[in-house]
Amino acid sequence: MIKGFIFDLDGTVYLSDNLIPGVKELVNGLKQNDYRMVYLSNKPLQRRSTYAKKLTELGITTPEDQVVNSSYVMANHISKVAPGARVYVIGEEPLIEELEEVGLRISEDPERIDYVIASFDRDFHYDKLQIAYEAIMNGASFVATNPDRTCPVEGGEVPDAAGMIGAIEGVTGKRVEKIAGKPSKLMVKAALDRLEVKPEECLMVGDRLETDIKMGNDSGIKTALVLSGVSDLKGLKESSVKPTYVLEDLSRLPEKINLKISE
Repeated sequence: MIKGFIFDLDGTVYLSDNLIPGVKELVNGLKQNDYRMVYLSNKPLQRRSTYAKKLTELGITTPEDQVVNSSYVMANHISKVAPGARVYVIGEEPLIEELEEVGLRISEDPERIDYVIASFDRDFHYDKLQIAYEAIMNGASFVATNPDRTCPVEGGEVPDAAGMIGAIEGVTGKRVEKIAGKPSKLMVKAALDRLEVKPEECLMVGDRLETDIKMGNDSGIKTALVLSGVSDLKGLKESSVKPTYVLEDLSRLPEKINLKISE
């Protein structure tokens, strides 16, 4: 029996600044029937409070603690395993704020950096790559917020953190050591901790086979792939990652899993 839902955001709940049709009615119906929900995003460009505010303004009232994103998970992981570490961030201001908030120190000195963090960065340039290269060659750990190649937006997709990861791997010859976002165990643990349900009592809904669906499958969670984001039926056929369910979009969830929502 499903008691909790993990919903991806971009491409699943909304595209850019618009809710996908039918999502508001579905989510509010789930709330009225006391189902537990958490929203997961690999996107590290905003704080959790910003995502919660966006959802609320779109008609889905959401508290901050119902949102988990990759920058939050990354910051909390490093602060636990290396309190007060010096980090170099290839990423944007919300990620930097998240790291500083848990006591991590931002540094651009390659000889003092403990962690190089690669992330979605729309201001990525050669000087950043140079610092990352020197720090890793000096022994810094190489981690990343998320592995996504692209991020879905209205009208298409834009490059995501995989581009920054690939550039650093290319020049250093080192593979990224840990990724905080989906499909990592760090991310799924954060979601399940908030839902307070067992994996078998949960459904993961997302638009990416290699992150959303893989994470659910690897964790014993039933999965539903929506075709409203980056994945399509051709990609599904060619992929070794298979979801439990396939939906045109999130509004089709009740009929697909035989979910009765009383109004």
